[in-house]
Amino acid sequence: MDFVGRRGALFGLALRTGILTILTLGFYRFWMKTRLRRWYWSAMRPGGHPLEYVGDPFEKLLGFFIAVVVLTFYIGILNLLLMFVSFSVFSSSWVGYAASFAGVIPLWFYARYRARRYVLGRTRWRAVRFGLEKGAWGYAGRALWYWFLTVISLGILWPRMTFLLEKYKTDRTYFGSARLVQGGSWTMLYRAAWPFLGGVLLTALLLLWVMVLDPVLPERAMEDGEIWRTLEFMVDGGRLFYEWNAPERLWLFTLSLSVVGYGLIHYRWVTKRIMANHKTAPGISFASGLSGTRVAMIYSLGIFISYMALVIGVLMLILAAFGIFGTQIVESYLGIQMGGMDLPRWLSFGILGVLYLFVFLMWGVLHNTFVTFPLMRHMALTTTLPNANGLTRVSQRERDAFAEAEGFAEALDLGAAI
Repeated sequence: MDFVGRRGALFGLALRTGILTILTLGFYRFWMKTRLRRWYWSAMRPGGHPLEYVGDPFEKLLGFFIAVVVLTFYIGILNLLLMFVSFSVFSSSWVGYAASFAGVIPLWFYARYRARRYVLGRTRWRAVRFGLEKGAWGYAGRALWYWFLTVISLGILWPRMTFLLEKYKTDRTYFGSARLVQGGSWTMLYRAAWPFLGGVLLTALLLLWVMVLDPVLPERAMEDGEIWRTLEFMVDGGRLFYEWNAPERLWLFTLSLSVVGYGLIHYRWVTKRIMANHKTAPGISFASGLSGTRVAMIYSLGIFISYMALVIGVLMLILAAFGIFGTQIVESYLGIQMGGMDLPRWLSFGILGVLYLFVFLMWGVLHNTFVTFPLMRHMALTTTLPNANGLTRVSQRERDAFAEAEGFAEALDLGAAI
């Protein structure tokens, strides 16, 4: 597979469509997503032939409205019932809030499957459609059960959950008339989890060292809630009246937590590589050379660039707000005439609103340019089809039509990614 897209062209497209999204108060978002997907899809060229994305932004817009109506009714009725039971039985609201949150989780998994089905159904290669069978509620039920088993096993069955959920989706995926099959077993994913397990073990050993074996604070500071009173005293401006015992050791947690973060990224992407190497279709096989280290570097650099831009933008926004309103505050409370800007209130809020939207627009553009772009390129350039003889026997499949498109994923804020 080749990748022919250029970072500069993507930056310009993301910036233009982002500005139009702001000017239309968010309605252009569905067109923006469609144009970005078409750009990415056309840049990926298996065998020299570009992928095609034929999604319709009107489908996305209509699907979003349908999903909002359904979710409003569902969540509204559910919350009323849960809060009534919570107050009647437990005389408290927290049980109702917790149950309400839990009631949305199945919809989250349902929306993810539906979004995948829509994207595949609107993707073509050499005019042949991809597709995904119905089964969103089956996926949601399995995801809930596998997550439950993973939690009660303290994460030991995490690879089992990863494999079985991917197998459920892969075994229902088609390219034309060819059905994909996920081979292998879930135990093969354990080797991808070693960096994460190493980070967790290192963090646990550090906690044992600085809290039990050689505490940073004296024993009496750790007893009877004294440590919390000490922290509160420090927050109020007081000085710590306990001697620290080699507090520089606490910096080691930066290292251990970095290893944990790398382990999570490594696990997610290396499991994709392992499972891709065990995907087949009649007469077709796949191979992936995804590098967990390369992906971690992309995340580290890209997220640093995008979030630094966000932090700098927010600081500039604060300075602008102080420049506009700061003089008024000083004059009101201190009675000092500063002679600053005297802008109408509506214009002041308008300027700050535009700056606020521009800051988050640039964050989205940079995230697209320095995170999504290199990830898509790396996935494309490391994917091959060692055996493609079965492609000659593939025939066309019918077009999937579903009214709500990605509406539930958009309404639940799961559709931001490409």
